[in-house]
Amino acid sequence: MTWLENIILSVVEGITEYLPVSSTGHLMLTKEWLGMNPNDNNTFIIAIQFGAILSVLFLYWKRFFSKDSIKLYPILFVGFIPAAIFGLLLDDILDAMLSAPWIAGINLIVFGVVILYIDKLFPEGDREISDLSYLDAFKIGFFQCLAIALPGISRSASSIAGGLYTKLSRKAATEFSFLLALPTLTAAAGYKMLKDIDKLDQKQIIEIGWGSVISFFTAIIAIKFFIDYISKYGFKLFGYYRIAIGLIFLTWWYFVK
Repeated sequence: MTWLENIILSVVEGITEYLPVSSTGHLMLTKEWLGMNPNDNNTFIIAIQFGAILSVLFLYWKRFFSKDSIKLYPILFVGFIPAAIFGLLLDDILDAMLSAPWIAGINLIVFGVVILYIDKLFPEGDREISDLSYLDAFKIGFFQCLAIALPGISRSASSIAGGLYTKLSRKAATEFSFLLALPTLTAAAGYKMLKDIDKLDQKQIIEIGWGSVISFFTAIIAIKFFIDYISKYGFKLFGYYRIAIGLIFLTWWYFVK
């Protein structure tokens, strides 16, 4: 991997991890457009999520380290359980799908249409994160599994949909999606690193380190933008964007490549 490829992939990760556009899907498409082998650097793509994870910890540290945080941890753990089970069961299948960018292209379009109508499918409620029950958290975690099973769906989008389903406000659903990312992405990145640690050389570890730093700063910018935007305007723009980028990629994949 060149330094330019590292920077591009890390910026894409940071920007798209928390937007409802699918970071995995965008990274798969970006690798393809850069002419990289789809079977290479999968560990890098998952490991640089550490930077995005730290951005949530940085922005929401009061949520995690206040006197009320003791109530948040069990809710996050319950929300994480479905993803943990699903991810372990489908690990080999997920690795195979990461080598098929066309799957991400299709899912970008399909779930883009869903996002266009998400406000009608799941009307915004007025509940806050503190109102969530353990059952609510489990339901949101189950929604999150859609993204684990199908690259291009978006972990952020599916968990936000789950939050709206449990009658959270847009802002609360979005923020809970960010908070739920902490255990989910930490487990995914940590598991991948431990699984492949013997295959990584010093150069690759340095690449992951720099990639995490870049994704950290870009994720902070993306989170701040997204919270303000969806509170005012909703999700439709992201639905149109997903459909457009999916169509562009599939056209290139089948007719130009």
